[in-house]
Amino acid sequence: MNEVRRPALSLPAGHAKVLLHSCCAPCSGEVMEAMLAAGIDYTVFFYNPNIHPEREYLLRKDENARFAARHGVAFVDADYDDALWLARTKGLECEPERGERCSICFDMRLERTALYAYEHGFSVITSSLGISRWKDFAQVVASGKRAVSRYDGLVYWDHNWRKAGGSARAVEIAKREKFYQQSYCGCLYSLRDAHHRRGIAQRS
Repeated sequence: MNEVRRPALSLPAGHAKVLLHSCCAPCSGEVMEAMLAAGIDYTVFFYNPNIHPEREYLLRKDENARFAARHGVAFVDADYDDALWLARTKGLECEPERGERCSICFDMRLERTALYAYEHGFSVITSSLGISRWKDFAQVVASGKRAVSRYDGLVYWDHNWRKAGGSARAVEIAKREKFYQQSYCGCLYSLRDAHHRRGIAQRS
């Protein structure tokens, strides 16, 4: 790994390890390498039942697992319960990106992350979701804090991974690792909207 200059990084006071909810390898690459460089003990938790179709889910999961294995990082492969995701987002099919559907989606994923953390001895969780410029960072943090509020002593680490060059490093790592690059956020409705935008662009 080439030497990269990053800001000093440390967990919230008094905590020793963190459970990282990862949405995909391109987003989590910088988060993972930054924590490794800082000597932070962490485990990757892959729970993304929003991703559609299943072959897309498997592509993203396998890419992330491969990167974790190369760095010797523990990787937890959670369930793909897409039926539950569809049930929880029912009625929000026409919500825009960063709308209420995204909040419900973040809630679902980070609730499961918090539960796993509580059951397996982690006192801190965080997520790579906030590094993407397509996401509302404050929206992700709000979901994370709601998720941990159910469990005494569990903390959501709200470090802004896109700051201080984090987003640019994520892009550089994705290129270096030749990560599979998805063309939409992940869910059935973002895929629909991506097709719509491409259709408009091709006609204009």
